[in-house]
Amino acid sequence: MMVYRESIELHSNHKMTTFHDLTDQVQDIVSRSGIRDGIVVVYSRHTTCSVITQESAFDMSMTGLETLQQDFIESFESFMPQQRQEGMYLHPGPKALEFAEKHDEDARGCHNTDAHLRSALVGRSETIVVIDGKADLGSFGHIYFIDFDQTRARDRIAQVQVMGE
Repeated sequence: MMVYRESIELHSNHKMTTFHDLTDQVQDIVSRSGIRDGIVVVYSRHTTCSVITQESAFDMSMTGLETLQQDFIESFESFMPQQRQEGMYLHPGPKALEFAEKHDEDARGCHNTDAHLRSALVGRSETIVVIDGKADLGSFGHIYFIDFDQTRARDRIAQVQVMGE
């Protein structure tokens, strides 16, 4: 069995949940790997981010997101709203804020509990079958890296690992 890994560098904005379409980049990585049959794992090490497979909606909402992405975010808002003020969630508590301060983290960046919860619920990775040297996404499938954290702009990394023969 062969294993091949690459990283994809991303930049997320801070005003809204950021969706990055990684489909073409992942397909290119699978091609470079030389692996014909196996799996590809797309993973986020960031605890406020997720990786999903979903179709492209083609239409855009007023926010600039695809309509399906906007529906996804609005669904979360109904039961897991964005943390807009202190006290909405128990986290972060005083010890978490103290830890952040010791590590030169701005306290405002700690008020992202909604992003942690959303990431935990959605998951931080996707595993996709590789057939004949291509990730098998079906006719409409796309791979999206989602950054739920809206506290500030950040650089992110998606890990892509291809395994197989």
